[in-house]
Amino acid sequence: MIPSRDDVERARKRISGHVLRTPTLRSAPNAAGGVRLKAELFQKTGSFKARGALNRVMALSEEERRRGVVTWSAGNHAQAVAWAAFEEGIDCLVEMWETASPFKIEETRGYCATVDISSPDPAAAYERALEVVEREGRVFVHPHSDPLVIAGHGTLALELLDDVPDLETVVVGTGGGGLISGIVTALDGRARVIGVAPERAQAFPAGLAAGHSVPVETDTIADGLAPPFAGELPIEICRGKVETVLVTEDEIAEGMRFLYARAKLACEPAGAAALGAVLARKVEVSPRVAVIVSGGNVEPKQAAAILSEQ
Repeated sequence: MIPSRDDVERARKRISGHVLRTPTLRSAPNAAGGVRLKAELFQKTGSFKARGALNRVMALSEEERRRGVVTWSAGNHAQAVAWAAFEEGIDCLVEMWETASPFKIEETRGYCATVDISSPDPAAAYERALEVVEREGRVFVHPHSDPLVIAGHGTLALELLDDVPDLETVVVGTGGGGLISGIVTALDGRARVIGVAPERAQAFPAGLAAGHSVPVETDTIADGLAPPFAGELPIEICRGKVETVLVTEDEIAEGMRFLYARAKLACEPAGAAALGAVLARKVEVSPRVAVIVSGGNVEPKQAAAILSEQ
């Protein structure tokens, strides 16, 4: 099912009062062209993922709640589903993998979820999640291909329209495509949408170019934008409706340093990729351009290493 703008409006009503209405800030006019910064790193669990996860979990039937949920994620979606399940009193299992961020693993466990890191890589963890659904009957809260998750993410764009009535362009980092497809759904043609992907993690642009999800290799500091493939549903929603640009590792790092020093936003690399494209002038800038800054979950050592570079 392809979600509609009405689904996004329903999601806003459902999760209102449970998630935060994050602020929209204005950046420095010289370096960043005065673009608006949607500070979604202040959201519950540190990213937009809380919106979609909660919308999906709150929509579960009583019978589904008894079965529990399972998800597959390297971190931000994992934390969001774990938090949403905890809030709703539902058992949660998260399939990660051996090389996932220890910081994000512990944050996920902090919401009382069971975390399985026995899989060697993301693809194996995904297959394990599907096996759990088959074996235990848990509901799979997909990180980017569930209509209710996508609709929940789209509530971010409704807030942008309220804050920036003359909004022309939204610039957003892309991983599996859940957020950008939610934004496209919510805006419904009201503004241009540009997706930004790391050069070394091109799941979403590769999927758009192929017209379907394709496997990719990833090796980027922006681990939140590095799934092994993008979702079929986001690709279907966004085909012909979005533009994409690529950013280098240095441009991501520069975006992170700018946000920390000039905007006082301590985001993770994935949250800085979109602004990295703006600073590199790969996107036209003006106060009518909004950049999504999400999330805020980064290991202190990684953050220090990036921020100390010049």
